[in-house]
Amino acid sequence: MTLAPETTALTVQLHLADCWLALCELSALTPGRGVAALLPDGGQAAVFLDRAGRMYAIDNRDPFSGAAVLSRGLIGSHQGRPFVASPLLKQRFDLESGRCLDDETVRVTTYEVRIS
Repeated sequence: MTLAPETTALTVQLHLADCWLALCELSALTPGRGVAALLPDGGQAAVFLDRAGRMYAIDNRDPFSGAAVLSRGLIGSHQGRPFVASPLLKQRFDLESGRCLDDETVRVTTYEVRIS
């Protein structure tokens, strides 16, 4: 779903195993940047709004360093696929599949995200 980020009173939600978790208002997201969200199990998700208005959510933990920093990474695209580059070791993670573009044996969890 693509919406203008200026739209107010819309809530970003993340799909967990059996429910939708409200994270924040859409207006709190900045196009081209990510934010970290604390999950009920103590983990974190990195939520991204790209400049075209598409949203993505992946695990915030960088599997190479163990640090919860992917929300601070730079987003871009490779062969038409959106990715985030880890701010620490620069590995790129596909925002749709979670697959590491630099090491095929590594991937991060992806989450379905919606606006309500």
